Amino acid sequence: MSFQLSGTGVAVVTPFTSSGAIDHAALHRVVNFIVEGGVEYVVALGTTGETPALSKADRMEVLASVREAVAGRVPLVLGMGGNDTRELLEHMHSFDMSGVHALLSVTPYYNKPSQAGLYSHYKAVAENTDLPVILYNVPPRTGCNLTAETTLRLAHDFKNIVATKEASGDFSQISEVLRLRPAGFKVYSGDDVITLPLLGLGVDGVISVIANGCPRQFSELTRAGLAGDFATARRLHHQLMPLMQLIFAEGNPTGIKALLHARGLLENELRLPLVASSAALLAKIREALRELEG
Repeated sequence: MSFQLSGTGVAVVTPFTSSGAIDHAALHRVVNFIVEGGVEYVVALGTTGETPALSKADRMEVLASVREAVAGRVPLVLGMGGNDTRELLEHMHSFDMSGVHALLSVTPYYNKPSQAGLYSHYKAVAENTDLPVILYNVPPRTGCNLTAETTLRLAHDFKNIVATKEASGDFSQISEVLRLRPAGFKVYSGDDVITLPLLGLGVDGVISVIANGCPRQFSELTRAGLAGDFATARRLHHQLMPLMQLIFAEGNPTGIKALLHARGLLENELRLPLVASSAALLAKIREALRELEG
């Protein structure tokens, strides 16, 4: 299956009102800001979208709202993962997939499946959709690691498993996937801070958090790295580093929502068990944003 997404994708936040409802007007503002900032594609309902705190009905609402806001301007990827394979397959069959270009599917969390379990889980996902599937490996959040061996086995065995988002931070593991991947299989950075060195290793782009709040600068960084212009990429990396560090100081998406609030795009609201950033962190983010934009 030919799959062409490269560059910067953005794991879009889910804005809420003070009453805890989905703030669709703010969601449209954020999506417009991201798309107009020049990113290559957007990802709805990723981890940054607070999906663990969204009901199935909420998720359907968010997908419809993001699809409306994107309006075909860039490709749309849908986060579709879970730790109950049967429930995940039911969601895949019941969601309206119109306008969706690919699925991003995180490894099952908390259960801590073996590599055989992970292979079987993704086999079921691949066999129950005609859409391209992007694997998502983020061991610090899920408690399990999708090894290079299992990633490569899935990439070779299923034509619609077309890419992986790697957030393990393990350069050796990522290098092994890059070295042995089948032709056309994409590898994306899943960690903003190490995207620059991973571009040097040969990844095809990034699915980013910071690009919610700094889409122009971060997509320019990624494009420069992909073009081999590492002088420009390094300059932008160093400019963005203070904000990239700050937005994770109190967890994700706490920090990126604080940055978007500082930009006036949404209210600084999250759903429990997550809470809004401290006043001290918000002040630091405001100052770093002022310095970035000079």
